[in-house]
Amino acid sequence: MEDLLEKCCGLDVHKNTIVACMLSGPLGQKTTAEIREFSTLNPDLHQLKDWILGEDCHFVAMESTGIYWQPIYEILEDSVDKSLTLLVVNARHMKNVPGKKTDTKDSEWIASLLRAGLLRGSFIPDKQVREFRHLTRYRKNVIREVTAQKNRIEKFLQSSGFRLSSFISDIFGASGMNIIHHLIEFGGIDRDSLDQCLKTKTRKHIDEILIAVNGQLSIHQQRFLQMLMSHLEMIRAHLKEVEQSIDQEIFAFSKQIDLLTSIPGIALTAAATIIAEIGGDMAPFKTAEHICSWAGLSPGNNESAGKRKSVAITKGNPYIKSMLCEVAWVIAGKRNSYLSTWYWKIKQRKGAKKAIIALARKLLVIIYTMLKTEAYYDETVFEQRRVATQQKKTSLYVKALEKQGYVISPPA
Repeated sequence: MEDLLEKCCGLDVHKNTIVACMLSGPLGQKTTAEIREFSTLNPDLHQLKDWILGEDCHFVAMESTGIYWQPIYEILEDSVDKSLTLLVVNARHMKNVPGKKTDTKDSEWIASLLRAGLLRGSFIPDKQVREFRHLTRYRKNVIREVTAQKNRIEKFLQSSGFRLSSFISDIFGASGMNIIHHLIEFGGIDRDSLDQCLKTKTRKHIDEILIAVNGQLSIHQQRFLQMLMSHLEMIRAHLKEVEQSIDQEIFAFSKQIDLLTSIPGIALTAAATIIAEIGGDMAPFKTAEHICSWAGLSPGNNESAGKRKSVAITKGNPYIKSMLCEVAWVIAGKRNSYLSTWYWKIKQRKGAKKAIIALARKLLVIIYTMLKTEAYYDETVFEQRRVATQQKKTSLYVKALEKQGYVISPPA
């Protein structure tokens, strides 16, 4: 391997220890390696930083081992002169040669690859985006907890003989919540009380609902249902707190949020999640294909002996991928738009699931272009392209007919 750097450092990161290898020496000559071991406690992390800067080393690389690399990255990125190039590298991109494996050899191998310029750092957004990402990802987890608690309540009601969900689509709506609170207080419900609990159109099915809730909860069941509902309200209150924090942080990305919400189907929540994952600066991604590959929305490339094997989409960022797929489903349900028309055209040939992935990828390309050019979404651009494509097809058909001896005249 040809050397490109005179001095660099490779870090082999673990839960409790860090093995650092400093390689130094003139280009093309034998290098000297200095190995040091540090703990992952804060004082040792600062000693690691002081040692790297004291040795006048400006290039550091480490594996993205779980979450253990994150505190090291945060300390090293705040270097005094901001001259430190810090790479967090996918472990799959720097597999070592077969042989005895030790932490020391791993750190030397990382430093050797870095010295030869063979490592490419993963996308790590700036600290502001990373902190915003904490909130958006946590919000998704809290929503899952809310859904799980609702399922527990529904399961308990079913086991107690109350079939609310058979006649009420959302038992946690206004009518369903009134019935549940009445059951908690009295254990049962009669027709007059049920009529007061039901709202709007659900009153038309009062007889069926009365049969579905015809029963009596025991004292234990009332108390247990109260416990379940209290926990649900606590999670909902916590979710509201998280969303308020997101609303406070979102002002720092108001320009990017305005751009994304101009796309039909992307609301404020979806826009916030997308910005939290990819950031507002598209400079780290060279092309739209690059960001699609990073997000896991590009087809695989597995070919051997002239035969193409699996072309399934690659692994990538699961948060941005799932959010773009959710937005794609929303767009697919709309009418009279370029993106929905494009989805239905793909669905006829490939099926719904592949069409959704294709639409999610197309959305990411559009988002990448909008953020890079700071241009709002404009449906007329796609209409102009559609007209131009149609005219091109028409001219090809006309030329093909003229070759067969037909005389084509324009319509009157």
